[in-house]
Amino acid sequence: MSVDLKKSSSNSSEKSLTCEEQQTKITEMRKLIGPLPEKLAIYCSDAAIARYLRARNWNVKKASKMLKETLKWRAEYKPEEIRWEEVAREAETGKIYRSNYIDKHGRTVLVMRPSCQNSKSTKGQIRYLVYCMENAILNLPAYQEQMVWLIDFNGFNLSHISVKVTRETAHVLQEHYPERLGVAILYNPPKFFEPFWTLVKPFLEPKTQNKVKFVYSDDLNTKKIMEDLFDTEKLESAFGGNDDSGFNINKYAERMREDDKRIPAFWTRGNTQSTAPPEPMPTSTVGLNSIDPNSDSNASDNGKVDGPPSHV
Repeated sequence: MSVDLKKSSSNSSEKSLTCEEQQTKITEMRKLIGPLPEKLAIYCSDAAIARYLRARNWNVKKASKMLKETLKWRAEYKPEEIRWEEVAREAETGKIYRSNYIDKHGRTVLVMRPSCQNSKSTKGQIRYLVYCMENAILNLPAYQEQMVWLIDFNGFNLSHISVKVTRETAHVLQEHYPERLGVAILYNPPKFFEPFWTLVKPFLEPKTQNKVKFVYSDDLNTKKIMEDLFDTEKLESAFGGNDDSGFNINKYAERMREDDKRIPAFWTRGNTQSTAPPEPMPTSTVGLNSIDPNSDSNASDNGKVDGPPSHV
């Protein structure tokens, strides 16, 4: 079977730039992107632009193309407008949810249980995944921009693998949420998953490979990864912690509805996570079709910077 992956061909070494050099490239990116409607302008904070630049190893031209693709996607898909009631059905089994604890670095934790899949709708599954990603970002502290994924393989088998969903999931996460993953914990993956990982690994950048950790409940060495990352008193018992409260859909629904109320304020110019003022609104709103990912610029600047891409 094929999942349409492209083998990584970039240099494994990541550029190290001074703060001034980074800011110069961010400024170049803003010129290439041009003026934007309000929500997209708010999205393009310095921190966000820097994530796209890091994903493309500080290659301005390639990073701007990637960002333009995301801006076009966000304008069409409107992820910030998804609300709990729209995706609640997908969440019933607890296949993906934001935990009520964070790791020792203050990062939001998304728990994923592939064996709890309850839907055959690719569209519905991706819509819920995007909602979870947006919610995890909403709950990140100001000093953090990455999250942790805890993937529980209990009960997982080959019937839970969907090539179509896997392909679409990979596309959305790689192209529209770059540099958002801090670490992915694969907890008790079955033996048949290891050959699959061996097949996929060459298609990932070295820094992404290093973010994926295999943890086995009967292996003391890998269990230390969990102890280093989490407070075991708050960690779920399914991952070796002491909290056995489990997932409760009713309580989780209450949390999500409360979070939904905070979304409008998050997408205002006063949002503290937008570390730099966005480009001013144009006199006429920029249309969706004007965001051309393949153009060097949507304004009058045609800056070009060469360098190897670095992203998965």
